[in-house]
Amino acid sequence: MAVQEARQGTEAPRGAGAHDGGCTCGDCPHGARAGHRRAQAEFLLQRDGFAAGHGLPAAVAHSVSASRQWVSEELTQSAELVAERGRAEGEAWLTRLWLRTAATVWAAVVTLLLVQSLTAVGAGWSDARTAGLLAALVVAGALTTASWFHRARGGALAPVIGEDNRLSTSRAVAAAWVLLVAYAVLVLVGRLAAASGHAERDALLSGLDLSRGAGVVTVLAVVCGIAVLVRRVVGVRVLAQRLQKVRASRPRAADLLTDDAGRGTFADIQYVVISAVALVFAAVRLARRPDQLPDLPWGLAVVVLVSAATYLAGKYAEGGRPVILSVVRAREAGDLDAPIRTGDDIEIRGAGFVPPGAQTADRLSRMVVRIGPVHVHVPLVPVTGGFSNPTDAVLTVPVPADVEPGRVDVQVVTAAGAETNRYAIDVTD
Repeated sequence: MAVQEARQGTEAPRGAGAHDGGCTCGDCPHGARAGHRRAQAEFLLQRDGFAAGHGLPAAVAHSVSASRQWVSEELTQSAELVAERGRAEGEAWLTRLWLRTAATVWAAVVTLLLVQSLTAVGAGWSDARTAGLLAALVVAGALTTASWFHRARGGALAPVIGEDNRLSTSRAVAAAWVLLVAYAVLVLVGRLAAASGHAERDALLSGLDLSRGAGVVTVLAVVCGIAVLVRRVVGVRVLAQRLQKVRASRPRAADLLTDDAGRGTFADIQYVVISAVALVFAAVRLARRPDQLPDLPWGLAVVVLVSAATYLAGKYAEGGRPVILSVVRAREAGDLDAPIRTGDDIEIRGAGFVPPGAQTADRLSRMVVRIGPVHVHVPLVPVTGGFSNPTDAVLTVPVPADVEPGRVDVQVVTAAGAETNRYAIDVTD
């Protein structure tokens, strides 16, 4: 009751303007990005103010538990607004992205034209250069068309964006190899169409022999298989609660090299770096020998295969199910030692309570602890620059009065929906 009275007494009257807080309509000067930044700045100011002890109403200031609950609910509401504005910004960003991807594709075509023009000085223009330029135009046209049809999902990047709204490393690497091989085949098609003699046509057809491109074909098959297998592995592990995934607000280029929490991972970095080096080598070989598939040496192909195997092993090894290791009665300075009673705070110690990418307040506020039949939402306890509760290894929640004395099970449900093991505690009268 004290929390409800305090909230009613501190609610600020909202203005009648439709654009307060930043809206996303087309004629509003404050777009989705400005609205998100404004909501985020207000949330940070509110959080740090509560951490310093400011802003507490008199109705709850006398009770530690009531003030903690009031602060947690106020921060939860503000965090939900920030998350809503963040989703709006992410959707608007994805809608604009298709134009950027199309512009990038055509910029690559112009760059290819300039490079061919510069290298043709002295050597002269050849049929291979024409075939390469025409192949680039075909690929760019196909990507632009696909970008328009998927303009709400990021344009040409839509196929490499995973279900968690992040760029997928395995799909991006596979897509790069597919584009290179498709471009190489189109170059051979262009040259074959312009060939006049039987000998020249036979030489071009022999360039498609498996003996010429066995290395690049093997790498293509493996990286495409890795992309499909990784999606299956991640899906199965999430359903089995051995891996926790939360949705990102929007994809970022750093997703190719980092985990869901934004930390760089060795498996992803080495896979991207080695694949990029091999792609550059294959592109140079295609430029030097445009009459056949890029003959990727077996030594370099094996290096790419080892890198792909390392990446796949990393996907199998990452994550883990959250686990409760112990539950103790939370004790403040000066308190006497005592058993756990209703109304006491309990400290749950374990690992994996906060999934990667779920460090924001709106995600933390979704954590729930089941104490017997009662579901207890984990309160947000702000400190300057973050939160002291909940954390990845420790949660503190009160034991509600609805919990019957006796032996009850404690279980944590994370923001990703994963459940921990059950841990039995004794609640006394």
